[in-house]
Amino acid sequence: MSQLIGIARRSKKRAAMQELEQTLVGEAFGVEGDLRGKPGKRQVTVLSLESWRQACEAAGADLPWTTRRANFLVEGLLFDKKMVGQILSIGHVQLQITKETVPCFRMDEAHDGLQEALASHWRGGVCCRVLKGGQVQVGDAVHISGAA
Repeated sequence: MSQLIGIARRSKKRAAMQELEQTLVGEAFGVEGDLRGKPGKRQVTVLSLESWRQACEAAGADLPWTTRRANFLVEGLLFDKKMVGQILSIGHVQLQITKETVPCFRMDEAHDGLQEALASHWRGGVCCRVLKGGQVQVGDAVHISGAA
């Protein structure tokens, strides 16, 4: 079973990620209080724990998942291009996977080689659009279903 094991947000560019136990997610604002929440293809970002571990191993570092600056960390899923358009449900919240989260140069600012390590096999996670908002909390079940 897949589950949500981490929640984070940042209020402005370059700000430190703030980890949360629960948060509100909305169609109009994404993760409450997050910088990137406006409606669009990159409203919420989701990272796979398994992929993050692979990237850290490839980069030769043991880094906290918040280094990636994603909103949600899920365990038990590996993302790939076949999932674009599918629905990622976290508790009662529904997110549509819109694209791969492409790692930027800032990943190398955090640790040299991290950008390249994340670029392979969708290790950087996915971007999502909020279809149905609500409250999420660490421990919520995570499911993937067909396209909206």
